[in-house]
This record gives sequence, C-alpha cells and structure tokens, in this order.
Amino acid sequence: MATNTGKGSRIGAVKGRSEFQHNGQWFKRDSGTGRILNGSPNQHKGVRNEKKS
Repeated sequence: MATNTGKGSRIGAVKGRSEFQHNGQWFKRDSGTGRILNGSPNQHKGVRNEKKS
C-alpha cells in the first residue's frame, strides 16, 4: 500500500487504481470493478495511467 509522507509525495504505488484523461480532467478508476471514483484537473499521485487506445 502507498504511504503519504506529508511532503507532497508518496512512497510506493497505489494498488488497484488507474487513471485516464478526458476533456482535460483526470479520472481515477477502480481496476477491479471498473467504476470511476473521482475526477481532478491534476493527475493523482502514485496512480498508474491507462494506455490510450
């Protein structure tokens, strides 16, 4: 599991999550269920990007 350092960074990767960009927003997706969790104008820290198809 990823650990926050309190210094604006994270140690380790966030497991079971991925993110993709749509219309300038970054959306986080649960890898197991495929549900979209939340959106943000910035990328999420420690979350893997989905490949564009």
